[in-house]
Amino acid sequence: MIYDAAIIGTGPAGVSAALNLKIHNKSFIWIGSKNLSDKITKAERIANYPGFLNATGEELNRAFRAQIDAMGIEITEAMVNAVYDMGDHYALNMGADFCEAKTVILTTGVAMKNTLPGEEERVGRGVSYCATCDGALYKGKTVAVVSTNARFEHEVKYLAELAEKVYFLPAYKDPGFIAENVETVTARAAAIEGDKKPFTVKLTGGESLTADGVFFLRDSISLATLLPGLKTEDGHIAVDRSMATNLKGVYAAGDCTGRPYQYTKAVGEGNVAAHSVIEYLSEN
Repeated sequence: MIYDAAIIGTGPAGVSAALNLKIHNKSFIWIGSKNLSDKITKAERIANYPGFLNATGEELNRAFRAQIDAMGIEITEAMVNAVYDMGDHYALNMGADFCEAKTVILTTGVAMKNTLPGEEERVGRGVSYCATCDGALYKGKTVAVVSTNARFEHEVKYLAELAEKVYFLPAYKDPGFIAENVETVTARAAAIEGDKKPFTVKLTGGESLTADGVFFLRDSISLATLLPGLKTEDGHIAVDRSMATNLKGVYAAGDCTGRPYQYTKAVGEGNVAAHSVIEYLSEN
């Protein structure tokens, strides 16, 4: 069969898109992890999600799971290797399996590149990729910030307003002045060590520094290889207000469309993408 839609990714944007397509009785295949989002599950505290006062990531994920189950929505646990334009629909390659859909909603999130030794295992317990999400956890404490682009300096400033001390490790030339409590470190971060906070951040010159939290503010990788011809900007999928990409019948939502990497933003975009799919199907 050819589905009305295929949703790739089971983070908050995918959840929102799936719920809305189900409510409107559209046929769809939802591909991703049945555990939903590891990023959410590892979140220590979520302070800005309406209706959930200072919920943990696990609590929010359980709420998503309960609603999905109550509505009888199924997840196909697989990895999509490529999406092919078949003219009037799309074919999705999932290893040895294929499926077809009239439309596609990409909620793939962003893949962090060049991770450091000790980084991934500390996500959610000292390592973060979003200053505005987790900065409040380090009020009055010491943090280290690794940044790949000057456009993230406003997030470093935000952290400086909360933390007592910020070690700033820019991976680019001529970083700007942030604040008096920000020390710019010219060496690059090489690894993160330590079983509990504060952690030790090893530097390329052999030295090290100590921090209660480590933030990585990186550009995301390009997602154009997933679907040939897909337009990207700064490593994110380019979309308009309807979450439409440059390809007919293909929409994107969530972190893959760009910052801010926020759960509330992802849920809203997933809702818009689903309604855009519904409108597209009606017109075609």
